[in-house]
Amino acid sequence: MSGGLGNPNDGGDSLMAVTLRSSRFGELQIPAEAILDFPSGLIGLGGRRFALLARSEESSFVWLHSMDDPDLAVPVTNPWRFFEDYAVDLADDEAARLGIAGPEDASVYVTVRSAAALEDFCANLRAPILVVGNQGHQVINQAPDAPVRAPLFAGLQEEPSTKAA
Repeated sequence: MSGGLGNPNDGGDSLMAVTLRSSRFGELQIPAEAILDFPSGLIGLGGRRFALLARSEESSFVWLHSMDDPDLAVPVTNPWRFFEDYAVDLADDEAARLGIAGPEDASVYVTVRSAAALEDFCANLRAPILVVGNQGHQVINQAPDAPVRAPLFAGLQEEPSTKAA
């Protein structure tokens, strides 16, 4: 794969692959079974077909890249890497509609808003993306403590500079 990016859902060699021509990452081969369909789309974005791209399985951030728009890629992360007490609260009927009986049935990602300064990076904990099989669903988290802009590096402090005497 070009650019050192892979698919975190890649389960090995694929008989069929789809070529993604990304303005950000160049040309990538995406296994057909790794393409996610978002039946209801994503809030504020066009298209339904996306792929998760990562440099490695240990990457803190991955890209949710449109398969149809070479310029559309959104950084996402596993929220528990930054917010250990994070919870997704869904109504029972919505969980049933998505085919989620328990937490193990979905992978959870949150979108990341980048900024010039690391301390200004934030995650949208209110509208997580749930991946169930090969379908993605952006939902509204009903948990009361799930802000739209949660600082990712809030506790980050600059190291004191050492001045030569």
